Amino acid sequence: MGALAFIAGLLLFVMGMGKWQETDSPAWLWGSIGFLVLLVVFSLIGRGDKKG
Repeated sequence: MGALAFIAGLLLFVMGMGKWQETDSPAWLWGSIGFLVLLVVFSLIGRGDKKG
């Protein structure tokens, strides 16, 4: 995963958290947290591929 994709993912996470603040819906909260976890996992997997 490139740096630009990671920054775009972080921006989507922040936008999801803002939507959660607006609506107070737990779906936005857990969706945003789940997306952040996937973003971190994919970034670590991408980093591991370049070491070899």
